[in-house]
Amino acid sequence: MSSSSIPFSSFAVVGLILLFAAGPASARIQIPANESVPAALVFGDSIVDTGNNNKILTSPARCNFPPYGRDFYGGVPTGRFSNGKVPSDFLVEELGIKDTLPAYKDPNLTPEDLLTGVCFAAGGVGYDDLSSKTASVPPLSEQLREFKEYANRVKAMLGEEATAKFLADSVVLIVLSSNDIANTYFNSRLRELQYDFPTYADILVKTATKFVMDLYTVGSRRIGVFGAPPLGCIPSSRTVAGGLERKCSDKYNKASQLFNSKLSAGLNSLKGNLDASARVVYIDVYNPLLEVINNYQSYGFEVANKGCCGTGTIEASVSCNKYSPFTCPDASKYVFWDGYHPSEKAYKILVSRVLTKYVPELM
Repeated sequence: MSSSSIPFSSFAVVGLILLFAAGPASARIQIPANESVPAALVFGDSIVDTGNNNKILTSPARCNFPPYGRDFYGGVPTGRFSNGKVPSDFLVEELGIKDTLPAYKDPNLTPEDLLTGVCFAAGGVGYDDLSSKTASVPPLSEQLREFKEYANRVKAMLGEEATAKFLADSVVLIVLSSNDIANTYFNSRLRELQYDFPTYADILVKTATKFVMDLYTVGSRRIGVFGAPPLGCIPSSRTVAGGLERKCSDKYNKASQLFNSKLSAGLNSLKGNLDASARVVYIDVYNPLLEVINNYQSYGFEVANKGCCGTGTIEASVSCNKYSPFTCPDASKYVFWDGYHPSEKAYKILVSRVLTKYVPELM
């Protein structure tokens, strides 16, 4: 039976509404007593994707095969770009909603899944549609279309008034820009040949702010937007642009910082267009991740300049597979799982720090 045809009794609806009113009972992040967070809705790229690309066999931006997921429940590869959980999962875990965040395209979605949150993110996607095109995945506009579809499905269960409150109270996270900056601009040079980076950053920010307003128009009121990470320090960037010693690329990092400053300003400029209940918050991940990379031993890691999978210098997605030689036996010793994505342990550290700082601003 498809998820769109799941029967849902009125008694279950009443029960879930009462649950929402009570708020998350086991939240690790302190939420004000008069507030509730019924669900988390996540948009973005492979950093937060929980399996939306699994059936796109023509795309290199998928990972529903070993060794991905080897430390996830049952050691099952689910399409998460890590050895275990990803930030989407830690978001709902920290908020006390549920243990993991399912992909919206998961054919086994239940009504409870819909009413506690789903992930729309897909690996390879960027603010720039060219990023999605080169990864052979649907563009960002597809995630917006799916969100509108999702809102209508919720409305069919809860009714219009309750759905408006549900969407307004749910936490939204947007995690994008890494593919645009690292891949589409620098590595492939597809956009570097057309624009200087400040101009390209402006284009990305324009798309980002429009996407935020599109979500707002559908009904979202608590929207957190991740900035770019220190892209010059991810293993693949060190290999491509860090010289023989594989140092962090200053060029990539400065690009991330410039984009972040423009994104923060762009999001601030939206405030005059929002109602009093809306919160749009820029979330800095650049500095927290860089701090872990630079002081990795303090966090219990042994390696920060290579990933666990394969040689750890470049492999990611389809190039990180069960045939990859030299894959490490213990990913918890590594800041990065593959050449692009952090390990579950690193994600857990980062998400906890970020949510503790920024969730209060979304309330």
